[in-house]
Amino acid sequence: MNIVTPADVEQRLRDLGREYDEAHQKLDESEHGFANAKSTWDLKIAKTRLAVKARANESARKITVQEVEDEALVRCETEYIDFCAAEAMVRVARANTTRLRVQIDIARSVGTSVRAAMDLA
Repeated sequence: MNIVTPADVEQRLRDLGREYDEAHQKLDESEHGFANAKSTWDLKIAKTRLAVKARANESARKITVQEVEDEALVRCETEYIDFCAAEAMVRVARANTTRLRVQIDIARSVGTSVRAAMDLA
């Protein structure tokens, strides 16, 4: 059984603090990447829908809303994949910062317990 000292807890908190700073930086980068991917996707899909509708009107062809959506999505495949990937990266980065916050809370609790045990000894 390993005995945990206040110095061990302090070192662990320092390490977690460093990890949290790195995770927060990664989250910030992910959020910016997501914002860029979303705006790119929104603009591209809107322009593509308009182009699909215009082409259908020029050829006097009736086209359903679903057909417009489907064709626009297929034409914007790369932007959609980038958008989904950026969204996933944000979710992962948020989950990691949450995980680190929980670990910091646990380390604080352990530190309190260690100090209390040492005061009793």
